[in-house]
Amino acid sequence: MSIILENELGKIRFSEAVIQSVAGGATVECYGVVGMASKQLVKDGLAELLGRDNYQRGIIVRNEEGTIHIDLYVIVSYGVKISEIVTSIQNRVKYEVENKLNFQLGSVNVFIQDVRVTDNV
Repeated sequence: MSIILENELGKIRFSEAVIQSVAGGATVECYGVVGMASKQLVKDGLAELLGRDNYQRGIIVRNEEGTIHIDLYVIVSYGVKISEIVTSIQNRVKYEVENKLNFQLGSVNVFIQDVRVTDNV
């Protein structure tokens, strides 16, 4: 899938991987986020922590009637307020995608796949 923007100079085509990369980078920079998770829960209900090269496996980009929606699967730190993390992720991803790629998002949905104890928080 790709997203096409048109202006007076021509067309710009964004691949799904570009959108996933920008959204994934913005997500992992948020306080309380341990990392991106796979969309699929692995055996025993545990979520797989994805590296920077595999963000695509934890992000779904949907184009519904010309409106772009992003679904993010994340792992968060234990002991932080999840509602605040989710709001922070939604705001940051929306800001980064809209400013870097110059198109409006319909929604940013965050799915918490796991909570992990870390030394960072």
